[in-house]
Amino acid sequence: MTVAQRLEALELETLELGVEASILTVTVNRPAVLNALSPEVINELREVFALLRDTLGKANSDGSETASAPDWSVRGVMLTGAGERAFVAGADISAMRDMTPDESRAYATRTQELTSWIETLQVPVVAAVNGFALGGGCELAMSCDYIFASANASFGQPEVALGLIPGFGGTVRLAQYVGSAAAREMLLTGRRINAEEAERLGLALRVLPDVASLHEAVRESLALAAAQSPAAVASTKLVTRQVRPLPTDEGLALEAEAFANRFGAPDMLEGTSAFLEKRKADFPGF
Repeated sequence: MTVAQRLEALELETLELGVEASILTVTVNRPAVLNALSPEVINELREVFALLRDTLGKANSDGSETASAPDWSVRGVMLTGAGERAFVAGADISAMRDMTPDESRAYATRTQELTSWIETLQVPVVAAVNGFALGGGCELAMSCDYIFASANASFGQPEVALGLIPGFGGTVRLAQYVGSAAAREMLLTGRRINAEEAERLGLALRVLPDVASLHEAVRESLALAAAQSPAAVASTKLVTRQVRPLPTDEGLALEAEAFANRFGAPDMLEGTSAFLEKRKADFPGF
């Protein structure tokens, strides 16, 4: 079974999945509660992204010609929420209210692990933020490679109003998007920002007028990435993440090593040959 076929076989109650032209759409489908991030949603998102992480492009990771062909039946993921009011309005407070410190620590750890799986997935993941992306919803969006937003989107980390702090990566990733000063202001005040300010600060890469155009723009972006070498895209994701905390000279050395490792690989040979022969590349995926 391909990755796409395995996804279709999953029995999910809080998510809707759809694969079209190698692009997987994952929709949090709890519009009555603004797609709140309940433990059940977390568990089902973990199921989906663990399957993707453990399957995509694994077969030929060593470059062996005798290994079975890698599975790139999913080449990109759009993560969104049902309806027009919310991407994910936040964590499910009713589910968190009576947690003990040990239970909340385990909850945070499981959710942080999910966001790490999303961030490190071999294919691009784009958040299509429609409406509210607050608290855990904002943290979920920030674990993606980049964020597109509809004009009615709003972002925030309002945990201080609940006597809490972000627990799913907000204190780490928000500064990576908007810078340390803007992140501290948002985190310490709990202030919401609209789509226009999110774009200005760098949290949202693009703002689209409505949900339909939002989804179309995300699919177009993912389709463009899907037309490239999947092995090179996966390597680029890995290197951009690895160099982020490094001094410039160490980051350049790591980049040079990763660059050299692509030489002689099947995708590199096919891509360069296709360019020289003025034809479309047919990448094997490793």
